[in-house]
Amino acid sequence: MDYFLTEEQLEIKEIARKVAEEKIKPIRAKYDEGHEFPWEIVDVFKQTDLFAVLVPEEYGGISGKVVDVAIITEEFSRICGGIGLSLGGSGLGMYPILISGSEEQRQKYLPLIADGEKLAAFALTEANAGSDAGGIETTAIKDGDFYVLNGTKQWITNGGEADIYTVFVLTDKSKGARGASCLIVEKGTEGFSFGKKEDKMGIRGSVTRELIFDNCRVPKENLIGREGKGFIIAMKTFDKSRPMVAAQAVGIAQGAYEEAARYAKERHQFGKPISSFQAVQFMLADMATQIEAARALVLATARMIDAGVKRYAKESAMCKVFASDMAMKVTTDAVQILGGYGYMKEYPVEKMMRDAKITQIYEGTNQIQRSIIASNLLKEF
Repeated sequence: MDYFLTEEQLEIKEIARKVAEEKIKPIRAKYDEGHEFPWEIVDVFKQTDLFAVLVPEEYGGISGKVVDVAIITEEFSRICGGIGLSLGGSGLGMYPILISGSEEQRQKYLPLIADGEKLAAFALTEANAGSDAGGIETTAIKDGDFYVLNGTKQWITNGGEADIYTVFVLTDKSKGARGASCLIVEKGTEGFSFGKKEDKMGIRGSVTRELIFDNCRVPKENLIGREGKGFIIAMKTFDKSRPMVAAQAVGIAQGAYEEAARYAKERHQFGKPISSFQAVQFMLADMATQIEAARALVLATARMIDAGVKRYAKESAMCKVFASDMAMKVTTDAVQILGGYGYMKEYPVEKMMRDAKITQIYEGTNQIQRSIIASNLLKEF
């Protein structure tokens, strides 16, 4: 379908696709198997100004539009759902600063992210605070001109690799979620260290680690917004970032569909290509239709956000839940079409199936998304 992208957006799309095909595709299996951080691709993103797409022009970027980030996210994910997360995770870590940071904080950090000089990471999840984001236990106690942080964050994308962390903490434990705040913590700060690198099912080209805070002293000027606004900042961030997870899911599904369609035309059984069998044709038809529907929802929601609509939590949740459920189905069907070959690492669809699963889980499980959708729907009546 024609989504009436501008000339600039078509150019961004072309650059992202070229990087994905020429730079990411040849090494995706290596990073999936080796489970290392793809610094060589980060360098390519820097050279092609793709990090700058994350950031508005006034802070050294070239866009900052959700539509543009969705476009490049889909293109990267079509080839590898994990490697592109070095950029996507940096965007997620940046959003609290862009959404609620002071002008001084934006001027200090956003140009570094736009240049790709420093990666960012978003740190909310803990062992006892996943879907219940309000259940965080990491504390930040005011001590003169500093906050003293203690606690552990879990499953942090870009953990240990990023230089800038937006960390959600309790500055007033007595208030529960209303006592949460958000602080910028820089790598190298005394008392800030990293735990184990997680061994994941999928997106293995992205690094996920624990963050450990042991009497970590952070300057008070690193507080984003005001004390007690952390939970609101986190929810606003997710509202803006969930279409990116959806775009990732669309990209993974698109890649799997293309692999399945090519294989179906090449694979012969009973003297003819399996693409000539109605059972396979119907599977491919459903896959293509579902991908297109998800892409349309993602881009429509992204455009709504870019247009300045004040409330879009419902639509962002719809994007995420619909696209990720679709990606899981499409990648499973792709494996089925390839049969025994689809189950082998020689072909990329088994990796795509593993990568797709996380899109149903992170940034709020799909069960949580349905709760968000329902609560917002019922407010309309």
